[in-house]
Amino acid sequence: MRGLKTPVRYIRRKVFEEVARVGFTSTPETLIEDIEEIPYRLVNEDTEKFRESVYRSRAIVRERLRLAMGMSLRPEDKPVHLTAGIEESNISAKYYEPPLMQVIPSACASCEEKEYEVSNMCKGCLAHPCKEVCPVGAISMKNGHSFIDQSKCIKCGKCKANCPYDAIAKKERPCQKSCGVNAIVSDKYGRAKIDNDKCVSCGMCMVSCPFGAISDKSQIFQLARALREGGEIIAEIAPAFVGQFGPNITPRNIKAALHELGFKEVYEVALGADIGAISEAHHYVEKVVTGELPFLLTSCCPSWSVLTKKYFPDLVDQVSQELTPMVATARTIKQEHPNAKVVFIGPCASKKLEASRRTVRSDVDFVITFEELQGMFDAKEINLEKYEAESSFHDATGAGRGYAAAGGVAAAIEKCINEYYPDVEVNIEHAEGLAECKKMLVLAKAGKMNGCLIEGMGCPGGCIAGAGTNIEIPKAKKALGDFVAKSSKNLPAKELEEIELK
Repeated sequence: MRGLKTPVRYIRRKVFEEVARVGFTSTPETLIEDIEEIPYRLVNEDTEKFRESVYRSRAIVRERLRLAMGMSLRPEDKPVHLTAGIEESNISAKYYEPPLMQVIPSACASCEEKEYEVSNMCKGCLAHPCKEVCPVGAISMKNGHSFIDQSKCIKCGKCKANCPYDAIAKKERPCQKSCGVNAIVSDKYGRAKIDNDKCVSCGMCMVSCPFGAISDKSQIFQLARALREGGEIIAEIAPAFVGQFGPNITPRNIKAALHELGFKEVYEVALGADIGAISEAHHYVEKVVTGELPFLLTSCCPSWSVLTKKYFPDLVDQVSQELTPMVATARTIKQEHPNAKVVFIGPCASKKLEASRRTVRSDVDFVITFEELQGMFDAKEINLEKYEAESSFHDATGAGRGYAAAGGVAAAIEKCINEYYPDVEVNIEHAEGLAECKKMLVLAKAGKMNGCLIEGMGCPGGCIAGAGTNIEIPKAKKALGDFVAKSSKNLPAKELEEIELK
């Protein structure tokens, strides 16, 4: 469902818009009242009916509001006011209450975890192969149709595979199916619940839930406050932005709209990708080619890095120690603007965690997604087509911009190695989606990937398919390809390696 215009996406966008508007306009005296009005403005008898009642819809919107302000959901077993904890959230600096991803219980439909069910397509055929192949005798014929006894079924799927009419459906919880680390479990009521010890915050469960029951926390309220107060606030925007705000929206439109929103400058995160590509090219040759390390894992995707640390701790030393593009760009900005606040704008939910980690200083003050940025544009009634900057982005190369698609990171590093070390043979592997990433790491741990540069992307498709994107993946991929092809430079200048990012 990534990129589709659904009612779930509409509701999320409207909540972001309203929360951003409150951040831009509310006063200490009106803040609580402004927030309490939002559920009634978004859900009433005159608005589209999304649930069976306006009361349930409002209840869910209230929880969405809390998450959009960086706060946690309210407990179900005791009374807590909608704005409880607002004092801590009402700041013009980064605010975040862990965990990042949460299931809204009142929105969850308690989908079946995994179940095979006979549909009305069943013809009750004489052969009934479904019954004959069942290894546990869970299928019988009732009223002329196949019937599956769920108490006996072992979910092997042989019945479905052998039905000539495709009359047996495999029912799976969408969020659970999309999670490559099996972090989705059930609570005592059968509703989805996230096991935070397993979760790597990729957000694929969020974009896969057709009921909009899963959401991440946002920083748009705090950022809106900071922009309203003025000061030097600088945006760094990830290369996956192309196409995300409309097919005719150019980098000049984006740059001008960000200035209109209140940002003083706009940098490309692809600049940090260029720096990283050069560094990791040297790292691969100096460490892997020489045999000091068996292989090298890229580090730019935070979900991939956390996956490695949580599930394969003995491979942590093989994760590149180079700064991620987000952090490298932020440090470049802070060298030139030491007093500025830096805002990362990208497609990724888990970047919010990377910016908050303490092991490596991120120099990033806020993280928002493209989806959240659109909500901020809506709150300020900014039509991107009406704004155009005098200049476009000119501080990155096609190689760095290509980081946004799966395979692009490894490709950029490979190009740099071929340029700087023409006699070195490069072995490239890449995986996308957490399930494939886990398989790749299993192979690496078993010694099957020695000598390789391995790129991992938590989202299938790469950053252009992240949880915070606005458009369908094929459209995003084409827009990025055009953007890369039109870049004035293909490879970063070698002088970039001399930049000191302390």
